[in-house]
Amino acid sequence: MRRHTTPLLGLLGAGALVVALTACSSDSADAEGSAGADGTITLATTPLVDDPTKANPIEALADLLEKETGRPVDIVDVPDYLSVVEAIRSDHVDFGILSGFPSALAVNTGEVDALLAWKGSDDPVSTCVVRADSPVQTPADLKGKTVAFADQASSSGYFMPVYMLHEAGLEQGTDYKAIFAGGHEGSFAALEQGQVDAACTAVVLTRMGAPMFPFADGEWRGVGESPSMPITGAVLAPTSLDGETRALLQEALPKVFAKENAGALGALASFTGLETVTDPGPAAFQSFIDIAAVAGVDLSDLAG
Repeated sequence: MRRHTTPLLGLLGAGALVVALTACSSDSADAEGSAGADGTITLATTPLVDDPTKANPIEALADLLEKETGRPVDIVDVPDYLSVVEAIRSDHVDFGILSGFPSALAVNTGEVDALLAWKGSDDPVSTCVVRADSPVQTPADLKGKTVAFADQASSSGYFMPVYMLHEAGLEQGTDYKAIFAGGHEGSFAALEQGQVDAACTAVVLTRMGAPMFPFADGEWRGVGESPSMPITGAVLAPTSLDGETRALLQEALPKVFAKENAGALGALASFTGLETVTDPGPAAFQSFIDIAAVAGVDLSDLAG
């Protein structure tokens, strides 16, 4: 069975990131990046599936990457997207895969490299899900309501829907109350249990069905659609990553995310079959910084 190490605990508050780093167990992979050109590759990720009986797309990703690179892959579990950024930034893992906004945040620190990026499509990224019997019909109707977001650094589960609500004339904290559920699954659970009026999430997740999306047809509606994003996601690495591992990941990951692997990759399938850009510079992420600023979020504040 693949080893999951848990050396990183992320705590986010007041717009600043505080991360406590603890040592790995003695039999875990070296937390200081790759162990040479033929050593274990370490991947930082947030949990994508809470149910242990369900297939984990991160496990599938690791298996596919091992086949493409010929090197063992260890998964380092962290609680949220900003902890992934900090794990990479602090040189505790070899790489992580994040959506556009946390990628922009990471690159904005100047201490993280983008190895490759997946180009976006023209499709809307996010929507806000309400129950079918909800009186909410448009984004503007969420005024005075409580809205669940996935994570404070999530592109589809925070930044894009916040921007959508901003464009509808609603400002967070003034016109609606925001709660952070720790992930898309948590947002759906909050809506299912009646704790919130809407859960903002990725459009692609609403199309996937169970276990990623718990509502059946006729039980929910999507309210509003956000714009598209120029970059769907990026592969991020420490600036200290050795050149051979860097080149290996840049060659292997586009093959891992081929269309034929979409079923196995589950929630990560949104990257499959997309055109990639190698070594995207900071300019490639500028539009994310601009959108975040319009929505009242300064990505540099979140960089800690």
